[in-house]
Amino acid sequence: MPVTTEMDRFQLGDMSAEEFRRYGHEIIDWIANYFEHIEDLPVLAQIEPGDLKAQLPSSPPEQGESMQTILADIDRLIVPALTHWSHPSFFAYFATSTSAPGIFGELLSAAFDVKSMLWRTSPASTELEEVALDWLRQMMGLDAGMSGFIYDTASVSSMHAIAAAREGVELRIREEGMSGRKDLPLLRVYASEQAHSSIDKGIITLGLGQRSLRKIPSDKEFRMDATALADAIDEDKRDGILPFCVVATVGTTSTSSIDPVPAIVEICQQHKLWLHVDAAYGGSAAVVPEMRHILKGCERADSLVLNPHKWLFTPFDLSVLYCKHLDLLRRAFSLVPEYLRTPEQEKVRSGSDYGVQLGRRFRALKLWMIIRYFGHEGLAARIREHCRLAQLFASWVEAADDWEIMAPTPFALVCFRAGPSNEGEAEDVSGKRLDALNEAIMHGVNATGKALLSHTKLNDKLTLRLSIGNIRTTEKHVRQVWNLLNEQLRLLSKPLA
Repeated sequence: MPVTTEMDRFQLGDMSAEEFRRYGHEIIDWIANYFEHIEDLPVLAQIEPGDLKAQLPSSPPEQGESMQTILADIDRLIVPALTHWSHPSFFAYFATSTSAPGIFGELLSAAFDVKSMLWRTSPASTELEEVALDWLRQMMGLDAGMSGFIYDTASVSSMHAIAAAREGVELRIREEGMSGRKDLPLLRVYASEQAHSSIDKGIITLGLGQRSLRKIPSDKEFRMDATALADAIDEDKRDGILPFCVVATVGTTSTSSIDPVPAIVEICQQHKLWLHVDAAYGGSAAVVPEMRHILKGCERADSLVLNPHKWLFTPFDLSVLYCKHLDLLRRAFSLVPEYLRTPEQEKVRSGSDYGVQLGRRFRALKLWMIIRYFGHEGLAARIREHCRLAQLFASWVEAADDWEIMAPTPFALVCFRAGPSNEGEAEDVSGKRLDALNEAIMHGVNATGKALLSHTKLNDKLTLRLSIGNIRTTEKHVRQVWNLLNEQLRLLSKPLA
């Protein structure tokens, strides 16, 4: 067998099989070592803006470089510029993590490099997607009438759900558009003031405009106020506005609150409105049998989005839209030019009929491999443990005199804040000082490189967020961040009045 030489890089064709095997083994070993020693790395990238760019050539190489040199630069340049989302002490935003079977799925998907636009262009991708998503539907206890479809992110999934809802109002928007039409009333979408900003962006992208989105107030537990929703719909109808869609959330971004879906779905059915449920974060918890109650009422929803890349250990990206009305989704987006026509097209489902994309990645493979490797019980056990750790952390906060819980903890996200609630005439001053103190505590913890937290504002108070979702996070890591928080509090706290 010929030996690979440096000159092989200058020949036509791809890397030789020998070189591919050699570096493939090396990269797998590198990844295994990365996970074994990831806790030796700072969670937050310890660089300043522009540092990486300054170390990279401003023009591309004229001649190919050796893979050995390229991999050396991964260690030298790329790793120091990473914020390590797979670190077990990454507690910011919605903590996520990849997993070994998911990585293998990505590797195989990249090797196959199929474009899942028609059944014919990738029968395996098309049919495996249907099977894997039905498995997931069963694990979550969702209604059998819901069919799943994979997009990249919840932002795109929700936008497609709203587009399908708009198609259902029968105003020929697909054919005639919205601009320049005097016969078209203002169309209205409703969402909680706690809803994700992707709903706003979806409204903008679909040409509805921000004035079409009406934000409904939330209650003291940051859930949509169903009475306020009903009143808003009645008011809009009196004013000649056409309501057509409501977006409820199971696991809001700031607090992971759960909107009262059973009450909301009653209102939607009364007014014949499409109900879309954003369960991008919280929906995964329904694979835990004793937590299925979080989706109560969702069996009557028209669509629901869930992100396995958030809490089912799936490498980013993979978002699932479950929908009861795939005919409307298809009607909104299907466009089959002559060069895409195939003999079997009326008997099969083709991905390009259900969205703005033509080509689609083979995302279903990694999810299928993850479900098979961990099994329903294994996935449920890991999510159950994350929720236990969050409750444990919340119990420490509640027991401490210098900390307070700022929102309920239905999942594995804890919202909390240093310092007691100050009332009276010093509220404005002390509130600002408490905000500054909490922000400084967060930045202090993050600067250590030992953990990463994020924040939000609740009732106009800066609030710290600790999100647990990494497959490698243990009680040790949660105790460590609690100790770091208290160290920063001791260093930074001063009299507040």
